[in-house]
Amino acid sequence: MSDIFEGFGDIEDFAEDLQDPSPGTRIMAVRDLADSADPAAIPYLATAIEDSDAGVRLQAAQALADFEGPETAAALVSGLRDDDEKVRTAASVSLTELKEPASGPPLLDALDDPDVIVRLGALRGLIELRLPEALAPAIRALESSNPDERAAAVAVIGWLQDETALPALMAAARDTDPGVRRTATQAFGFSRTDRAEAALIAALKDGDWQVREAAAETLAKSGSLSAADPLMAALDDDLWQVRLKAARSLGRLGVTAAAEKIGPQLALDIPNLRKECAAVLGELAQPESRVYLEPFAHDPDPDVRKNVRWALERIAGAA
Repeated sequence: MSDIFEGFGDIEDFAEDLQDPSPGTRIMAVRDLADSADPAAIPYLATAIEDSDAGVRLQAAQALADFEGPETAAALVSGLRDDDEKVRTAASVSLTELKEPASGPPLLDALDDPDVIVRLGALRGLIELRLPEALAPAIRALESSNPDERAAAVAVIGWLQDETALPALMAAARDTDPGVRRTATQAFGFSRTDRAEAALIAALKDGDWQVREAAAETLAKSGSLSAADPLMAALDDDLWQVRLKAARSLGRLGVTAAAEKIGPQLALDIPNLRKECAAVLGELAQPESRVYLEPFAHDPDPDVRKNVRWALERIAGAA
């Protein structure tokens, strides 16, 4: 009991320093409050985020990342309205650290704010809270003229993993902004429906390589062999990053027929791609893959060499 009361005394001492005329002293007080890890510090940090000094407000916005609850969320939402860009950014980053659903109500209220920065920060804070109440406003946010807000809304929808939101995700997958399309493509990973798989296969031909990369990676989660042919076609993509994810997905789906098309990738001077392709050939463990692997058993790249040798051992063990 004495330790508990001693801790509360410390909090009051730190809070008193928030009234000091020196910004440096107030910044130290905010740090001490954060280090206390005591929820009793939250009201004082909420006050500090309204301080007259931007340095104090910045420190408070960063410190609140270590706390949870509606009071914390409300304080960070107020930080999103700050005149100082660094404070706004810190508040937005801290909002993404919220993991407790009880933090949600102030964020849901903030989705009606006229300021896009506030709405964007609130959406980012809601992503991992997985609140069903966030679905409808997130779908509405897809009509925003701001692509960052649309992308954050898609992320909220994706984390909710609600099949009823598939039409909204499919529309987002056709968005004019590649960042929104990429986020939507990644969000399809929760669904095992034919509609989701069709959208991912279509995304393999997107004009933006990062969207194609996301589609190639996400298709592994579908578990459907109907994606095999489109993924094998993606092994001819102009970007090696897309080919790498396509090879990885083919390995995870166990598409043994892909071995003959993955094997030639080992001859390319792209160590990351070669390393991945060697590992996939090991996963598929097809005897005919030896012809592709054996020339690289002494590859100068240690990671490629290691994966090639592992793959050859696995093939020998499966024989």
